[in-house]
Amino acid sequence: MKKFEEKTYETETIYKGKIVQLNIDSVTLPDGNTSKRELIKHPGAVAVIALTEEGKLICVEQYRKPMEKSLIEIPAGKLEEGEEPKTCALRELEEETGYTTDHLQFLTSFYTSPGFADEIVHLYFTEHVKPLEETPPGDEDEFVDLLELTLEEAEQLEREQRIHDAKTAYALLYLKLRQQR
Repeated sequence: MKKFEEKTYETETIYKGKIVQLNIDSVTLPDGNTSKRELIKHPGAVAVIALTEEGKLICVEQYRKPMEKSLIEIPAGKLEEGEEPKTCALRELEEETGYTTDHLQFLTSFYTSPGFADEIVHLYFTEHVKPLEETPPGDEDEFVDLLELTLEEAEQLEREQRIHDAKTAYALLYLKLRQQR
């Protein structure tokens, strides 16, 4: 038995959408009592820290409905069923930015909100990008602007809360630590 494991004895699916599924799990707690857990099931995602030849961070700005504002983020996207994370990372980089690369390095994976969601983000890095002759079409309901930022510019946008998401904050921390080596 895993430490503090909660055994699920019933799962009720409340909602199944295009991106997420909401389940209510009935669980037995380690002390024998029972409880309910509201869980968001997500297929996983990727994010790419991509630097231009000049060392600028490639970002996109897009409107985020849950926050009711535009955010500046590193390129990212949802895994399709059965898709390898590295394949998805390259696809998202190309669709969102018009750049491609032959050197995509896996850095790490992390959970975004483990208290209620199983979403995992696979993070990649490249400093060897080249522009595509033609940008492949992205999602029909996604509208983005491309930005290329110095680390200092990105840090200022973070202070202004225009960069305000975990994956991009993680990317900035990675770049700061990398710079110190």
